[in-house]
Amino acid sequence: MPLTAQPLPHHGRDSLLLLTSDGARAQVGLYGAQVTSWQPVPGRERLYLSPNATWTTGTAIRGGIPVVFPQFGGRGPLAKHGFARLSDWRFLGIDATALGQPAAVLELSDSADTRRHWPTRFRARLHVALSASALRVGLEVRNEDTAAATFTTALHTYLRVDSLEGTVLEGLERAPYLDSTRGDTPMPAQGEGIRFNTETDRIYPDSPHETVLHGRNGRVRVRMSGFKDTVVWNPGASLAASMADLGPGEHEHFVCVEAATVIEPVTLASGESWLGWQQLVDESD
Repeated sequence: MPLTAQPLPHHGRDSLLLLTSDGARAQVGLYGAQVTSWQPVPGRERLYLSPNATWTTGTAIRGGIPVVFPQFGGRGPLAKHGFARLSDWRFLGIDATALGQPAAVLELSDSADTRRHWPTRFRARLHVALSASALRVGLEVRNEDTAAATFTTALHTYLRVDSLEGTVLEGLERAPYLDSTRGDTPMPAQGEGIRFNTETDRIYPDSPHETVLHGRNGRVRVRMSGFKDTVVWNPGASLAASMADLGPGEHEHFVCVEAATVIEPVTLASGESWLGWQQLVDESD
């Protein structure tokens, strides 16, 4: 079945698009261009969305796939994770040009408001493609300014798990990392899959481009292209309990596996474009 997109009323607004293709479903919001749901099979939700998430303009939505741009975290002068996830995007329709397959395309361009925070004139497009067992999300950025532009970025993907017990992320066993829970302390490769027994916040520079998350609810393979780094995050019990839009015990139900470019920023000359994508493949029986 071809990819279709239709408005889905939510919180009193037509702020979500329902995407369907080959029996799979996904939801993406115009606010933040944020994918908030992915069901490769009806009833099998693969993304985590906090039950305490806020949907108020000017605040981030906890869960799904937030778009981090043009700054990752607090690594620069902008507000944490930049303004893209807090902006209203436009739905342009279905197009297959960027990802090589039909995708819903949302666009954000610079405005007087964005230029107060980041002076670059730009055009960003999020491409969301859906098939029977896979979700591919691509971020495309074009520098429309006369000067070079530099940015960091990520797709801050929250993958749903039934429980952290027994959950393991494989594929980064040989990769050294920066431990952000200890001030980005460099750490050697740990030689085994990542388990989530405590707060985990790691940046894997120049990481392998494929990982697999195993959990009680099955297996999801994560592939990326264009992005250089992988960020792995779970807040642990104490931090989760202190977060109003998360709450006690909610850390047990997700692991963030993020396609990112953090350590070495993307630099675009005037008129240049960049594209990075992350693909999630449901490999459950």
